Amino acid sequence: MKISRRAGIFAASTAILALSLTACGSSGTSGDSSADSSAKAGEDFAPVTIKNIYGETKIDKAPERVATISWVNADTLLALDTVPVGMDADTYGQNKNNSTQWKDEALAKLDASIGSEKAPAQFTTGDDPDYTAIAKSKPDVIFAPYSGLKKEQYEKLEEIAPVVGPIKPNYTSSWQEVTEVAGQMLGKEDQAQTLIKKVEGDLAKVGEDNPVLKDTTFIAADLSAPDTAYVYSEGDTRPRFLTALGMKQADYVQKNATKDTFFFTVSPEKVNEWDSDIVFSSAIAGNTTKDIVKSQPLYGQIPAVKSDAVALPGTDEATLAISAASPLSLEWSLDKVVPKIVKAAENAAKAK
Repeated sequence: MKISRRAGIFAASTAILALSLTACGSSGTSGDSSADSSAKAGEDFAPVTIKNIYGETKIDKAPERVATISWVNADTLLALDTVPVGMDADTYGQNKNNSTQWKDEALAKLDASIGSEKAPAQFTTGDDPDYTAIAKSKPDVIFAPYSGLKKEQYEKLEEIAPVVGPIKPNYTSSWQEVTEVAGQMLGKEDQAQTLIKKVEGDLAKVGEDNPVLKDTTFIAADLSAPDTAYVYSEGDTRPRFLTALGMKQADYVQKNATKDTFFFTVSPEKVNEWDSDIVFSSAIAGNTTKDIVKSQPLYGQIPAVKSDAVALPGTDEATLAISAASPLSLEWSLDKVVPKIVKAAENAAKAK
């Protein structure tokens, strides 16, 4: 199945979903520390071969200039104290810098704020990479393990520089996999493993601190479009995030999931079958559950709607933080998104 960059993130047809698709910088340090870390990594670097769905990339020395495709990949480099020479501009959930709060904070800690002399170049984001701008940034390596790159795009990028391509197709590489590969590419494997353990530990601690989440069943969905609902299955970052908090994906998802894709569509007439304690759903920014039901009254049949157990991220930036998850965005989401999930779980427990 062909998944475009736009559909790859949100897989829906409304205006909001037609766009592309913490505590920030928890591993960030000052620019001087970043330089020292990179220098040490370069000295200790051992050649590595990184496999992807289109082949493999051999890296003989630690790259000094890395360009990134897709927002998650830039976030991951920043979390490992590495500033890309160029990165895709954020075009969903973005701020005035065509960036995000967590990315801006990490860049500032590395003395590379957007608009400054050391800032990464920002590429035009679309269904095709900005080949001209990427080439102009003169990268040693192009880093795209979380992406929807097609084979012909991958091969065209290889004419510019070696490409660390998608580990899994259509934006389904996990943030842990991306972090591990980034550590291998940069010669920072120990730092990458430490970062993964920290973020996983922080997510697990949320579950420990909020026992109401344990084994609470969930469906991760999108209710932006009144004509079609979307449910995300195990290959997507949203269910992975909720599971990391100690929750359990509803049996309904496994029974209805479509093979070889990370989502499936549901007719509004069928959402009454969503047997789940809570629903974690993206929606048009600023919309409440009442707004969603007003737009499509059939969504009022969702059991979680009836028990006031629908958790909405609330903003496009918050939706992005979970749907295109990185170590930085996940840490940011702990304060901005998780409390809404906890509240939904509490309401579900009261309704039982």
